[in-house]
Amino acid sequence: MAAYLGLFVVSFLAATLLPGGSEIALTTALASTDNSVILLIAFATIGNVLGSMVNWVLGRYFNHLKDRSWYPIKPDQMDRAEQWYQKYGRWSLLLSWAPIIGDPLTLISGMFREPLISFVILVTIAKLTRYLVVSALVLQII
Repeated sequence: MAAYLGLFVVSFLAATLLPGGSEIALTTALASTDNSVILLIAFATIGNVLGSMVNWVLGRYFNHLKDRSWYPIKPDQMDRAEQWYQKYGRWSLLLSWAPIIGDPLTLISGMFREPLISFVILVTIAKLTRYLVVSALVLQII
């Protein structure tokens, strides 16, 4: 059970704005023959989606500060970004698995009030697909 919980924690933290790589933890756990592949993928996916939800919540909060003088994004920049997000943003969440851009995308989706249900569905599809691909590749090698 420790492998599953450890993978959950690593996956959760890796999905926040903190640096980290859950793929290495998943690969290590897959190398152990006494772990269930399905449970490993499930724990990694759930942890990673919940970590992304933290970013979404932070984005929602960050957006409430936009009227402050120190807010780093000017109103006209925010308007242009929101127009772009309304046109393309929802589907960009399918890239939430990607290194470097994935975590900020989940934060931005919260800023621009992506509904939680569509957020969870799209991010889960993205994260689950990544872990399925990683697992398939690792299991081919070992």
